[in-house]
Amino acid sequence: MADERLTGALLHPVRWRIVRAFFGRDLTTSQLREIIDDVPVTSLYRHVATLADAGVLTVVGERQVRGTIERTYSLAKGKDHLGDAEASAMSRDEHRMAFQMLLARMGADFDAYLARDHIDVVADQVNYSQVAIYVTEEDWPRIQQGFIDLFGPYLTAPDDPDDERYRRMVLTTVLLPDPSPDR
Repeated sequence: MADERLTGALLHPVRWRIVRAFFGRDLTTSQLREIIDDVPVTSLYRHVATLADAGVLTVVGERQVRGTIERTYSLAKGKDHLGDAEASAMSRDEHRMAFQMLLARMGADFDAYLARDHIDVVADQVNYSQVAIYVTEEDWPRIQQGFIDLFGPYLTAPDDPDDERYRRMVLTTVLLPDPSPDR
């Protein structure tokens, strides 16, 4: 059954940026403010509350800081993306909006990379490509499991956040039927 609160929570550009910030790690709202520093604090807190109310973010810790409670949030398992039920319930316009958000975020990430003082696309392992694959319906579950097996071990931040051997990379996948008439 589709969760309309989840769909509504994720189909917002600022909230999607918040979700992305949590990929593989837990954060306090002050840490989140450092990562997303171009959104007013009150708006950021409101979006965090919306994501928490929708079950996307869960509180995994609390501590007293200067007379207030600072919460540490984490992504709720399976709530960082839309499931089959939510995706099936979305209209074409909602899918178009979600995809445009993805493309806009990818473009903004790439622009931010290019704006750095020093870039080296080879050393930084920057890659973008598009290929066609030929699969049967039976192949697809094996491909999905292969992705899980390959990338699963790398989806969580290292235990030591100061370990400089690790670098956070962004991997984006898009899979859709080829729109060309020749299959």
